[in-house]
Amino acid sequence: MENIIIIGAGGHAKVIIDIVEQIQTLNISGIIAPHLQKGTIFMGYPALGRDADLPQLVTKHQISGAIVAIGDNTSRQKVAETARQLCPNLKFVTAVHPTATLAADVIIGEGTVVMAGSVVNPGVQVGSFCIINTLSSVDHECKLADYASLGPRATLGGNCTVGASSMIGLGAILCHGVSVGTHTVIGAGSLVNKDVGSSVIAYGQPARVIRSRQPDERYL
Repeated sequence: MENIIIIGAGGHAKVIIDIVEQIQTLNISGIIAPHLQKGTIFMGYPALGRDADLPQLVTKHQISGAIVAIGDNTSRQKVAETARQLCPNLKFVTAVHPTATLAADVIIGEGTVVMAGSVVNPGVQVGSFCIINTLSSVDHECKLADYASLGPRATLGGNCTVGASSMIGLGAILCHGVSVGTHTVIGAGSLVNKDVGSSVIAYGQPARVIRSRQPDERYL
């Protein structure tokens, strides 16, 4: 069983730890989080240090992989890039909950997590460091770019595209063939029946663009 490390210690990290425990093929050696004092126990696992300590921790604990357990897309990207710079040979683990249903030809990039009850249908391509959240549904031939995320119960019709670092909120629905640009946030419960551009916030039924947003603007 390979040793991995979890980077992050918030609510999203708790869900990811549960997934890892459920799949029973990975051993969590500990947690990296800047706000936790070394030795603090989080979800049963010790805080080992901070991001800068990663190279030493990888050697000390024989770590072969990591999961960046941060819900915010931009923050997750920054942390993942820092970790890759510190440890170029570190593998980023893909974690899929046992109750998720994935078609045989689905492609999932490194560092992506697929949560409980999700359904990902044939022909779907999911990039690296994405989040397919609890009970979300991704229909045939959809594409999610790197660092994109779907909130719980988000639904994508067939042939939808979600751009890099965009977030589809809780219970939002993208009709068949709809595209969402990069760094865009679709609000919870929205019905998206036409394409939405990049770097905006859109919501409503049907969804409309409310305002622009900066790529590093927090939404959680």
